[in-house]
Amino acid sequence: MGRGRAKAKQTKVARNLKYRTFDPDFGSLQQELHGDEPGDEIPDQYADLAAQYESRRDAS
Repeated sequence: MGRGRAKAKQTKVARNLKYRTFDPDFGSLQQELHGDEPGDEIPDQYADLAAQYESRRDAS
């Protein structure tokens, strides 16, 4: 029992990745990359800490 089974599985995965077709959802990708989700708002309890962080970042 050598490498035959592992190599066959790797070949199967490689073929699947090479030949599969898919339709990417560019809208959700853009939201994920740019953080346009509605849940990105800072909770009220952390707003003062966020303001302090922003002021420190602007000062440096």
